[in-house]
Amino acid sequence: MSNQYEVLGAAPKADDLKKLSPADVHLKIKNLSAGYGKMEILHNLDLFVSRAQSLCLIGPNGAGKSTILHSIYGFTNIFSGEIEIDGREITNLTPAEKLKSEGIAYILQDNSVFPDMTVEENLLMGGFIKDKTEESFEEAEKVLQKYERLNNRRNQPAKVLSGGERRLLEISRALVMKPSVLLVDEPSIGLEPKYIDMVFEILGDLQQNEKKTIILVEQNAKKGLEFADIGYVLVSGQTAIAGTGEDLLKNQDVGRLFLGG
Repeated sequence: MSNQYEVLGAAPKADDLKKLSPADVHLKIKNLSAGYGKMEILHNLDLFVSRAQSLCLIGPNGAGKSTILHSIYGFTNIFSGEIEIDGREITNLTPAEKLKSEGIAYILQDNSVFPDMTVEENLLMGGFIKDKTEESFEEAEKVLQKYERLNNRRNQPAKVLSGGERRLLEISRALVMKPSVLLVDEPSIGLEPKYIDMVFEILGDLQQNEKKTIILVEQNAKKGLEFADIGYVLVSGQTAIAGTGEDLLKNQDVGRLFLGG
């Protein structure tokens, strides 16, 4: 670790992390080393998150936050270690298998809506790997009934949506597959404050009322930790600090390095 972060002290062990997610562990990473090509970015990483719990990953650029999401979803080379969901090993499944059979959905950080397709067509794209297309229509309809903002624009091209509405559409599109785990990369990036609040309200609703497990990467560390049940601070591909979101917000080292205080 670089000198700037050495003050963070001893890294938490797997048992320490497990105590933050004691009930009904839904997704587990054990001793994972992973990266891209031959470059290893994550080193012997452990992670535990319970069903309907939210975990926020924070840390400097290049620390490996998005690489954790990519590894869970199947976008990295895994050199060693295991990823499990409900006790089943899923380490080497393809992204399509992880979405379809294990209920893991990945919401990209970049603007991934199809601007010339209607809002409804964008939603239906979320179910493109379903065996039965009528199920996609049913789930898309449920989403539209849930979010009036999208329903009002269902037949309009997605390019007419505001930034916040586009982010809502990206999240909603993932819901068409009825996932149990949402991997959310930078939900607030590029959004005005009022839309940031809206996006976190939506994620909160999905966690509280639909019992989704949420793992998010968020550059706005304060907002992410205010939202999440637990947080991991990543430095150089390892977890340097872990705690409840509330505890990390009060932690002086976290405050000095990541919260601007």
